[in-house]
Amino acid sequence: MADPVAIAALAIEAAVGWPDRLYRTIGHPVGIFARAIGAGERAWNRGAEPRRRAAGVALVVLLLSVTILVGWAIERLAGAIVGRWAWIVVALLAVPGLAQRSLHDHVAPIGRALAADDLDAARALVGRIVGRDVAVLDRAGIARAAIESLAESFCDGIVAPAFWLVLGGLPGLWAYKALNTADSLIGHREPRWRAFGWAAARADDGANLLPARLAGALLCLAGGRGWRIMRRDARKHASPNAGWPEAAMAGALGLRLAGPIAYDGAVQDKAWIGDGREDADATDIVRALRIYRRACLGLWLIAGGTAWAL
Repeated sequence: MADPVAIAALAIEAAVGWPDRLYRTIGHPVGIFARAIGAGERAWNRGAEPRRRAAGVALVVLLLSVTILVGWAIERLAGAIVGRWAWIVVALLAVPGLAQRSLHDHVAPIGRALAADDLDAARALVGRIVGRDVAVLDRAGIARAAIESLAESFCDGIVAPAFWLVLGGLPGLWAYKALNTADSLIGHREPRWRAFGWAAARADDGANLLPARLAGALLCLAGGRGWRIMRRDARKHASPNAGWPEAAMAGALGLRLAGPIAYDGAVQDKAWIGDGREDADATDIVRALRIYRRACLGLWLIAGGTAWAL
C-alpha cells in the first residue's frame, strides 16, 4: 500500500480549508507564482511576436523547473527528517493546492442571497468567482454563473491538483498550480498576451486533459445522469477542457448553461450547453452543491483506492 498522501490532503482541506487568519498572516502559496509570473511578464513581454512567444516559453519552463525542484527537495528533506512519517508532511503541504472547502464556501452564499431575494448581494458574491459583467445578470444569470464556476473549478481547483498529486507527489501538484496560475494571468487571446501567454495556455490545456474528463465523469456519477449531454456538448465550450465538467453539470441538473455572456460591456454569443431550463434559481445552486459534494466524495474514493492498490 502506498502512502495515503492524496486522501489525507483532501480530507484535511475539506475540514479546515485555508483559514482566513492564515491567509492574512502569510498569504497563499499561489501568490508566489502570481508575483513571479507578473515580474516575468513585465520584464520579458516585449518586442516582436516571435520574441514574445519564445520569452513566454522560457518563463513556463523556468517556472516549472523551479517548482518541481523545490517540491522534490522538500519531499527529500521531509524523508530525511521524519522518515516513514514524511507522507504526513507532504499531505499538509499539499493542502493549499486544493480548494474543496473554499469553492463550496464561495458558491453557497450566492444561493442563500438569491433565496433571500437580495440580488445585489448575489451579484457581488458571484463577481468574486467569475470574470463576466455581473451588473447585467438577472436571477437566472446569477444562478447559472455560480453553477458554471462550480463545475469548471471542480476540475482545476480540485480534481486536477489531486490527479497530479497522485501521479507526481508534491512536485506534480505544485507544478500544476504554477501552470494554472500562469494560464489565468497571461494565457489570454488579447494582443498583449496572445504570443507571450501561448505556452502557458497550451501547457495548461495539456495538464487538464485527463482531469477534466474525470471531473465530468464524477459529476455525472454524483448526479445520476448527464452522460449524454456531456458527450454531446462538452466540445461546444471554447476551452478544450472546461466544457466537460460544465456539460456534465448541465445534464445532471437538467439546465442550460453558458449561452451569451457579457465581458467588459461586449456580449459574446457563446453556445448553450445542455437542453433543459434556462431559468436557474437558488434551488438549483443547492442541487449543484449537493452533486459537487458527492463528486468530491467520489474523488476521495479514487484517491484512497489508488493508495491501497499501489
